[in-house]
Amino acid sequence: MAVSLSKGQKVDLTKNNPGLSKLLVGLGWDTNKYDGGYDFDLDAAAFLLGPNGKVTNDGDFVFYNNLNHASGSVEHMGDNRTGAGEGDDEQIRIDLSKVPDTISKIDFTVTIYEADERRQNFGQVSNAYIHILDETNNLELIRYDLGEDFSVETAVVVGEIYRNAGEWKFNAIGSGFKGGLRALGLNYGVNV
Repeated sequence: MAVSLSKGQKVDLTKNNPGLSKLLVGLGWDTNKYDGGYDFDLDAAAFLLGPNGKVTNDGDFVFYNNLNHASGSVEHMGDNRTGAGEGDDEQIRIDLSKVPDTISKIDFTVTIYEADERRQNFGQVSNAYIHILDETNNLELIRYDLGEDFSVETAVVVGEIYRNAGEWKFNAIGSGFKGGLRALGLNYGVNV
């Protein structure tokens, strides 16, 4: 049975699941009634970070224009440009056994594509969530529903997995940013 988390909660991933290495990170959302004439194009991304909380190079930013990390540890499964349909809107595969030793955490984010031009923000998004599944058996391990805490933000750090004493843990973050993907990239040390 999946563990349901609240903002700020942390939970062990590998300690309680010995041998766990292949994860599927699913992110989903709905949009509220909106008549601005544009689809909502939300984009999931993963930032592989060193101990200083920054990428070691731009290749540590895995998103719709860089679908695979060089190590083979992180694979973005593709861009869903409308969010239509049931279930996860975007997914990211993680192979913990291939994450380089120089990486201490992986942050998962969602941004709104062309948010300023389209006059869109996370105040217009509902039912946003992240969940992590054991890819070998499709069993949901953890789930974090973000709630409706956002207004003008155009980017959200949803959660992160991180190393702690030889194990991997998950942290439910739910922190909003203004400035979209550019602001996030600068925050994590990506050359934008």
